[in-house]
Amino acid sequence: MATARSRRWGPDLAIYSLGDRSPDIHETAYVHPEAVLIGSVVLGKHSSVWPGAVIRADDNEIVIGARSNVQDGAVLHCTLELATTVGDDVTIGHLAHLEGCVVRDRALVGVGSKVLHRAVVGEDSIVGANAVVTNKLEIPPCSMALGVPAKIREGVLNEGANLLFADSYVSRAERYRAELILWT
Repeated sequence: MATARSRRWGPDLAIYSLGDRSPDIHETAYVHPEAVLIGSVVLGKHSSVWPGAVIRADDNEIVIGARSNVQDGAVLHCTLELATTVGDDVTIGHLAHLEGCVVRDRALVGVGSKVLHRAVVGEDSIVGANAVVTNKLEIPPCSMALGVPAKIREGVLNEGANLLFADSYVSRAERYRAELILWT
C-alpha cells in the first residue's frame, strides 16, 4: 500500500503585484492557494477567497469588505474608469462574475450570476443564480434580482437575511487555515 506524504499549505500563493499596483490583504483574511489575486485588490478583515477565484485589479481597484467571501471560480474585474466594490458580509457565489459594479453590505450574488458595469446591488439583496444584472441597473435594499436580464422584486427580503451565509464562510476559512493539507 502506498503512503502519502503531506505538508501544510505554505506561502506559495498566487498573489501578484502588477507594476505599482499591489494587493492589500488583511492579516485575518484567507486566500486559498488556488485563487489568483492581481494588482490593486483590497481584502478586508476575515474575508475569504476560494479555489479557482480570480480577482484581477489591473486597471483600477477592487475592494472587498470585512467578512465577505468570493467562492470557487468567481471572477472579479474592473475597468479603467470603474472600480469594483464589495461591501461587508457579502457572499459572492460560485462562478459569479462582477465587473465595474457595487455590491452593498449583506448582499448575496448567486451562483453563475453576472453583475455588470455601474450596476448597484443594494443592502440585504439577492441576485439569483444565473441572473444577469445589466449595466446601470440598481437593485434596491432587501430585493431580489432574478432572470436574464434580471427583473427586480422589491422589498421581499428581511434585513440581515443573508448573514448566515457570510458567517458560515468566516468559520469555514478558519477551519481551512488550520486544517488544509496538500497531499504529495
